[in-house]
Amino acid sequence: MLEAAIFDLDGLMFDTEPIWVSAWEPAFKGQGLELKPGLVKRFFGMSQSCIEELVAQAYGNDPRAISAVREHVRIGIEEMLANGAPKKPGLDELLALLSDKGVPCAVASASPRTLVEAHLRKGGVEAYFSAVIAGDDGLPSKPAPDVFLEAACRLHAAPANSLVLEDSPNGIRAASAGGFLSVMVPDMIAPTPETRRFATRVCNSLLDVCDLIAKGELGR
Repeated sequence: MLEAAIFDLDGLMFDTEPIWVSAWEPAFKGQGLELKPGLVKRFFGMSQSCIEELVAQAYGNDPRAISAVREHVRIGIEEMLANGAPKKPGLDELLALLSDKGVPCAVASASPRTLVEAHLRKGGVEAYFSAVIAGDDGLPSKPAPDVFLEAACRLHAAPANSLVLEDSPNGIRAASAGGFLSVMVPDMIAPTPETRRFATRVCNSLLDVCDLIAKGELGR
Protein backbone atom coordinates (compact mmCIF):
# COMPACT_ATOMS: atom_id res chain seq x y z
CA MET A 1 0.00 0.00 0.00
CA LEU A 2 1.27 3.47 -0.88
CA GLU A 3 2.24 5.65 2.09
CA ALA A 4 2.96 8.80 0.05
CA ALA A 5 3.14 10.28 -3.44
CA ILE A 6 5.86 12.80 -4.34
CA PHE A 7 5.43 14.91 -7.46
CA ASP A 8 7.93 16.76 -9.59
CA LEU A 9 6.38 19.96 -10.96
CA ASP A 10 7.88 21.17 -14.25
CA GLY A 11 6.83 18.94 -17.12
CA LEU A 12 5.02 16.51 -14.82
CA MET A 13 2.20 18.49 -13.19
CA PHE A 14 2.32 21.60 -15.37
CA ASP A 15 3.38 22.11 -18.98
CA THR A 16 6.14 24.56 -18.08
CA GLU A 17 9.09 23.13 -19.98
CA PRO A 18 8.30 24.85 -23.31
CA ILE A 19 8.24 28.17 -21.45
CA TRP A 20 11.57 27.51 -19.75
CA VAL A 21 13.13 26.27 -23.00
CA SER A 22 11.96 29.30 -24.99
CA ALA A 23 13.56 31.61 -22.40
CA TRP A 24 17.10 30.29 -22.91
CA GLU A 25 17.90 31.76 -26.32
CA PRO A 26 16.87 35.37 -25.57
CA ALA A 27 18.65 35.19 -22.21
CA PHE A 28 21.95 34.20 -23.83
CA LYS A 29 21.50 36.51 -26.81
CA GLY A 30 20.98 39.40 -24.41
CA GLN A 31 24.47 38.70 -23.04
CA GLY A 32 26.01 38.49 -26.51
CA LEU A 33 26.41 34.72 -26.38
CA GLU A 34 25.24 31.84 -28.54
CA LEU A 35 23.44 28.99 -26.78
CA LYS A 36 25.53 25.83 -27.22
CA PRO A 37 23.64 22.97 -28.95
CA GLY A 38 22.46 20.18 -26.66
CA LEU A 39 23.19 22.08 -23.46
CA VAL A 40 19.56 22.71 -22.45
CA LYS A 41 18.74 18.98 -22.37
CA ARG A 42 21.24 18.56 -19.54
CA PHE A 43 19.39 21.06 -17.38
CA PHE A 44 16.09 19.21 -16.91
CA GLY A 45 15.45 18.42 -13.25
CA MET A 46 18.49 20.36 -11.99
CA SER A 47 18.57 23.20 -9.48
CA GLN A 48 19.80 26.62 -10.59
CA SER A 49 23.11 26.23 -8.75
CA CYS A 50 23.89 23.03 -10.66
CA ILE A 51 22.88 24.64 -13.95
CA GLU A 52 25.20 27.56 -13.22
CA GLU A 53 28.06 25.13 -12.60
CA LEU A 54 27.45 23.38 -15.92
CA VAL A 55 27.20 26.66 -17.79
CA ALA A 56 30.39 27.97 -16.17
CA GLN A 57 32.22 24.87 -17.38
CA ALA A 58 30.72 25.08 -20.88
CA TYR A 59 31.60 28.77 -21.30
CA GLY A 60 34.99 28.82 -19.62
CA ASN A 61 33.74 30.73 -16.57
CA ASP A 62 32.60 33.64 -18.73
CA PRO A 63 30.59 35.82 -16.27
CA ARG A 64 28.16 36.69 -19.06
CA ALA A 65 27.05 33.05 -19.14
CA ILE A 66 26.10 33.09 -15.45
CA SER A 67 24.23 36.34 -16.04
CA ALA A 68 22.38 34.61 -18.90
CA VAL A 69 21.28 31.78 -16.59
CA ARG A 70 19.86 34.27 -14.11
CA GLU A 71 18.18 36.26 -16.89
CA HIS A 72 16.63 33.02 -18.15
CA VAL A 73 15.10 32.46 -14.72
CA ARG A 74 13.76 36.02 -14.65
CA ILE A 75 12.17 35.67 -18.10
CA GLY A 76 10.58 32.33 -17.28
CA ILE A 77 9.26 33.37 -13.89
CA GLU A 78 7.86 36.62 -15.25
CA GLU A 79 5.96 34.75 -17.95
CA MET A 80 4.56 32.08 -15.64
CA LEU A 81 3.63 34.42 -12.80
CA ALA A 82 1.73 36.51 -15.34
CA ASN A 83 0.09 33.74 -17.34
CA GLY A 84 0.61 30.45 -15.48
CA ALA A 85 1.05 27.17 -17.32
CA PRO A 86 -1.46 24.52 -18.38
CA LYS A 87 -2.03 21.53 -16.12
CA LYS A 88 -0.98 18.20 -17.53
CA PRO A 89 -3.80 15.81 -18.49
CA GLY A 90 -4.84 13.61 -15.59
CA LEU A 91 -3.41 15.75 -12.79
CA ASP A 92 -6.76 16.57 -11.24
CA GLU A 93 -7.95 12.98 -11.51
CA LEU A 94 -4.77 11.58 -9.98
CA LEU A 95 -4.78 13.98 -7.05
CA ALA A 96 -8.45 13.26 -6.36
CA LEU A 97 -7.79 9.50 -6.43
CA LEU A 98 -4.84 9.77 -4.03
CA SER A 99 -6.92 11.95 -1.72
CA ASP A 100 -9.75 9.40 -1.75
CA LYS A 101 -7.26 6.69 -0.83
CA GLY A 102 -5.77 8.78 1.99
CA VAL A 103 -2.33 8.99 0.37
CA PRO A 104 -0.55 12.22 1.39
CA CYS A 105 1.25 14.17 -1.33
CA ALA A 106 4.30 16.43 -1.60
CA VAL A 107 5.98 18.44 -4.34
CA ALA A 108 9.76 18.08 -4.85
CA SER A 109 10.88 20.56 -7.49
CA ALA A 110 14.04 22.33 -8.63
CA SER A 111 12.02 25.52 -9.25
CA PRO A 112 11.99 28.44 -6.78
CA ARG A 113 9.41 28.17 -3.98
CA THR A 114 7.56 31.32 -5.04
CA LEU A 115 7.00 29.85 -8.49
CA VAL A 116 6.05 26.39 -7.22
CA GLU A 117 3.48 27.84 -4.85
CA ALA A 118 2.14 30.14 -7.58
CA HIS A 119 1.58 27.16 -9.88
CA LEU A 120 -0.22 25.24 -7.16
CA ARG A 121 -2.48 28.23 -6.43
CA LYS A 122 -3.19 29.05 -10.07
CA GLY A 123 -3.88 25.38 -10.77
CA GLY A 124 -6.24 25.07 -7.82
CA VAL A 125 -4.38 22.08 -6.40
CA GLU A 126 -2.45 23.46 -3.40
CA ALA A 127 -4.86 21.88 -0.89
CA TYR A 128 -3.72 18.41 -1.99
CA PHE A 129 -0.11 18.93 -0.89
CA SER A 130 1.11 18.61 2.68
CA ALA A 131 4.73 19.55 1.89
CA VAL A 132 6.68 21.49 -0.74
CA ILE A 133 10.41 21.01 -1.31
CA ALA A 134 11.75 23.69 -3.67
CA GLY A 135 15.00 24.44 -5.44
CA ASP A 136 15.92 27.26 -3.07
CA ASP A 137 15.70 25.03 0.02
CA GLY A 138 19.42 24.29 -0.28
CA LEU A 139 19.27 20.51 -0.79
CA PRO A 140 21.50 18.75 -3.34
CA SER A 141 20.00 18.67 -6.81
CA LYS A 142 18.62 15.60 -8.56
CA PRO A 143 19.98 13.01 -9.41
CA ALA A 144 20.85 13.08 -5.71
CA PRO A 145 17.86 11.67 -3.80
CA ASP A 146 17.82 14.31 -1.04
CA VAL A 147 14.71 16.22 -2.13
CA PHE A 148 12.67 13.02 -2.27
CA LEU A 149 14.03 11.76 1.04
CA GLU A 150 13.14 15.08 2.68
CA ALA A 151 9.63 14.92 1.21
CA ALA A 152 9.12 11.37 2.49
CA CYS A 153 10.38 12.42 5.91
CA ARG A 154 7.91 15.30 6.09
CA LEU A 155 5.09 12.95 5.10
CA HIS A 156 6.25 10.34 7.67
CA ALA A 157 6.52 7.74 4.92
CA ALA A 158 9.08 5.05 4.11
CA PRO A 159 10.77 5.55 0.70
CA ALA A 160 10.14 1.90 -0.21
CA ASN A 161 6.39 2.53 0.11
CA SER A 162 6.39 5.98 -1.48
CA LEU A 163 5.78 6.77 -5.14
CA VAL A 164 7.83 9.38 -6.99
CA LEU A 165 6.30 10.80 -10.16
CA GLU A 166 8.80 12.32 -12.58
CA ASP A 167 9.24 13.33 -16.20
CA SER A 168 13.05 13.56 -16.32
CA PRO A 169 15.83 10.96 -16.27
CA ASN A 170 17.59 12.86 -13.46
CA GLY A 171 14.45 12.62 -11.36
CA ILE A 172 14.11 8.89 -11.98
CA ARG A 173 17.77 8.35 -11.08
CA ALA A 174 17.20 10.27 -7.85
CA ALA A 175 14.15 8.18 -6.99
CA SER A 176 16.07 4.97 -7.64
CA ALA A 177 19.00 6.15 -5.52
CA GLY A 178 16.61 6.85 -2.63
CA GLY A 179 14.91 3.48 -2.82
CA PHE A 180 11.54 4.82 -3.99
CA LEU A 181 8.91 3.39 -6.26
CA SER A 182 8.85 5.58 -9.37
CA VAL A 183 6.83 6.29 -12.46
CA MET A 184 8.22 8.25 -15.37
CA VAL A 185 5.75 10.21 -17.47
CA PRO A 186 8.03 11.52 -20.24
CA ASP A 187 7.77 15.12 -21.36
CA MET A 188 10.72 16.68 -23.22
CA ILE A 189 13.05 13.67 -23.03
CA ALA A 190 12.10 10.12 -24.01
CA PRO A 191 13.15 7.37 -21.59
CA THR A 192 16.37 5.56 -22.44
CA PRO A 193 16.85 1.85 -21.73
CA GLU A 194 18.83 2.91 -18.64
CA THR A 195 15.96 5.10 -17.40
CA ARG A 196 13.50 2.27 -17.96
CA ARG A 197 15.66 0.03 -15.75
CA PHE A 198 15.60 2.60 -12.96
CA ALA A 199 11.86 3.35 -13.18
CA THR A 200 9.24 1.07 -11.65
CA ARG A 201 6.93 1.91 -14.55
CA VAL A 202 6.82 4.26 -17.55
CA CYS A 203 3.43 5.77 -18.43
CA ASN A 204 2.20 7.93 -21.27
CA SER A 205 0.19 10.25 -19.02
CA LEU A 206 -0.97 10.85 -15.46
CA LEU A 207 -4.26 9.23 -16.48
CA ASP A 208 -2.34 5.98 -16.98
CA VAL A 209 -0.89 6.39 -13.48
CA CYS A 210 -4.46 6.69 -12.18
CA ASP A 211 -5.30 3.38 -13.79
CA LEU A 212 -2.31 1.63 -12.22
CA ILE A 213 -3.13 2.93 -8.74
CA ALA A 214 -6.82 2.10 -9.11
CA LYS A 215 -5.87 -1.46 -10.07
CA GLY A 216 -3.44 -1.74 -7.15
CA GLU A 217 -0.49 -2.23 -9.50
CA LEU A 218 1.77 0.29 -7.75
CA GLY A 219 2.96 -0.56 -4.27
CA ARG A 220 4.68 -3.31 -2.41
